[in-house]
Amino acid sequence: MCITTRITVYSCTLPPSTTMTSKVDPSCLFCGIWKGTIPSHKVYETEHSFCFLDIMPTTEGHTQVIPKYHAETIGDLPDEYLRDIGPVIKKMALATGVPEYNIVQNNGKMAFQHIPHVHFHVIPKPNETEGLVLTAGQNWPMKKAENDALAVTCEKMKNRL
Repeated sequence: MCITTRITVYSCTLPPSTTMTSKVDPSCLFCGIWKGTIPSHKVYETEHSFCFLDIMPTTEGHTQVIPKYHAETIGDLPDEYLRDIGPVIKKMALATGVPEYNIVQNNGKMAFQHIPHVHFHVIPKPNETEGLVLTAGQNWPMKKAENDALAVTCEKMKNRL
């Protein structure tokens, strides 16, 4: 059923038979974990998401949140799984019991993605030396952008939507 509102936004609800089914890659480590063929310390799961403790944690509570769908990058992941995973990430961050944390998601090898399956790291930051250690100069290089250049970039991105 589709509904049109005054501002011409369309909202469609698909019948249950048309919802996305899980896609699995039998050679994928994370697919094996959520399917149960590879052991893990499962913290939580939903119909579309699976959460487990990282076996090489940066700090206690470092959790991986993955979709139950094999997609290498966020761009490959169906929206149905993205709608589910956002609230799950929040739930895992709060479950660590640490008020400060990082949520990290990398897409592609150059962006430091080591497992080719979409995953979100929930990394508690209990103090300055544990968890993800970032420094603005070394790990987050910033440069001043001119307003005109930002406007051009903004238009390019809007045209790609």
